[in-house]
Amino acid sequence: MDDTSPREVPAAPYRVLARKYRPRTFDDLIGQEPMVRTLKNAFETGRIPQAWMLTGVRGVGKTSTARILARALNYETESVQRPTVDMPELGVHCAAIMEGRHVDVIEMDAASHTSINDIREITDAARYKPVSARYKVYVIDEVHMLSTAAFNGLLKTLEEPPEHVKFVFATTEIRKVPVTVLSRCQRFDLRRVDAEPLVTHLTRIAGIEEVTVEDEAYRLIARAAEGSVRDSLSLMDQAIAHGAGAVTAETVKDMLGLVDRARVVDLFETVMRGDVAKAIAELDEQYASGADPATVLSDLAAFVHLVTRFRLVPDVAADATVTEEERTRGAAFAKSLSVPVLSRAWQILLKGLPEVQTAPKPLAAAEMVLVRLAYSADLPTPDAVLKAFSGEGGADARSGGGARTGESSGPAARAVANSNGGGAPRPDPVPREEAFAAPAPTAAAEPDTGPKLSSLADVAALAGEMRAAKLKFAVEREMRPVRFEPGRIEVSMVPNASPTVAGELGQRLTEWTGRRWLVIISSDEGGETLYEARARNAEERRADAAADPIVAAVLSRFPGAEIVDVRIADETEEAGGEIAVPDDELDEE
Repeated sequence: MDDTSPREVPAAPYRVLARKYRPRTFDDLIGQEPMVRTLKNAFETGRIPQAWMLTGVRGVGKTSTARILARALNYETESVQRPTVDMPELGVHCAAIMEGRHVDVIEMDAASHTSINDIREITDAARYKPVSARYKVYVIDEVHMLSTAAFNGLLKTLEEPPEHVKFVFATTEIRKVPVTVLSRCQRFDLRRVDAEPLVTHLTRIAGIEEVTVEDEAYRLIARAAEGSVRDSLSLMDQAIAHGAGAVTAETVKDMLGLVDRARVVDLFETVMRGDVAKAIAELDEQYASGADPATVLSDLAAFVHLVTRFRLVPDVAADATVTEEERTRGAAFAKSLSVPVLSRAWQILLKGLPEVQTAPKPLAAAEMVLVRLAYSADLPTPDAVLKAFSGEGGADARSGGGARTGESSGPAARAVANSNGGGAPRPDPVPREEAFAAPAPTAAAEPDTGPKLSSLADVAALAGEMRAAKLKFAVEREMRPVRFEPGRIEVSMVPNASPTVAGELGQRLTEWTGRRWLVIISSDEGGETLYEARARNAEERRADAAADPIVAAVLSRFPGAEIVDVRIADETEEAGGEIAVPDDELDEE
């Protein structure tokens, strides 16, 4: 073989975008201006702390900031011989520090070095001066993973480190870091990067890499990254490979398994209109095209949230991640749907998503969530129910405020009349009280012809007459009176009370009296239960009897004797010879 033949030079290994465009100066950091301003002032005035604590979600620049800090502390050129955040050119130590190979900048991953022995190596080595740099800098990533003993071993050195030592900690779980450590550090919370600067950053990198990227693709990547710069660059890298150099919105959707945003809006419109058949058909079509049912519901919930923000914060239309389809149709939905209706849709989707994720057949579970959502589309909200029952709301109050106004006589409206007894999801809770309504009396029933009720005691007595022992027990022992009006009872419940007793009471009273009764659970404290009031009265009677001289003399004459019961002659006669308040009832469980 001829040794003089030209040899093929191996190509340089490819560097992913997240590493290639890693920040090297404070000016390169995106969306962290408050932290940069504070550090710049600290360096200019010489108020440099001995330790920093950097916290934030993954990919916002914690480790990069730690390396930039180490570079700034040890920045050295022919003209600069002090720590500075202005680093226009590479200094003596800059390249080695940014590449993680400088002997005086020690990086340690606390996730794999958690013991006290690992920390002891740091504290022992910290006594010795740096080899060539100005400061010896210890960068400890995921510091929350250290054991309790390791944290304790670090405290003394952290509080009074040698003048030549600086610490930079990074963590995603700041709450797991002991307060004793936090109090010895200057803390910086690195924020999620907003969509607009993230899109600008991706656009600049795409220009440098000479890659064609659609505007819609930028928005999809920025949204999927959730404020993480590293995640956005990783997704961009993946999209470039997936699209063979050209990144389109369809490429990103296929790569991430996303549903077309327009189809999500169409599905939202269908379910809010209450069209169950069309909603299921749309879901099936998306599933057939490769969409994951859980992803569909997640995107649907995200659009509900977006419509709610459009209604409450109109400036959200300027968000760079919002598509034109979402902007125009979302604003229209915000004008026609009330906040309670949107909140109810959000709750149904939020509770249904885990069901889909854990169900053996996710598609079937997702269809049932859509059925639930469509079925509740014309449900009146609790405040509308109260207005309807009190006659204040008129036709509008009875309509429910959803997308199908004027159709409240359908099955959804009947579900509210039955006080959610059929297992359908309940509407959003009213801020301070919860209403339980009973069905309207039948046409044959005549209002106000039944027994007159003016207190909870009357209600308990009526329950006893109707042989509803369980309900009588609940009225006497689980309900504290707040307000009592004809047709409307407001009570607070004792702890561990039955959650369905209020609805059952409203239904039974309507049947017994021939008029509609509304039972409301209030957040007010309420008075004594009937049982507590009887017990207190009985105790007061015993105390009064014990104070009587004759009774006191009897108790004194017979040691061990006690007052078992006090019988009032008038009450005994009114009760037909029986005790009005039998003592054994007080011991009933």
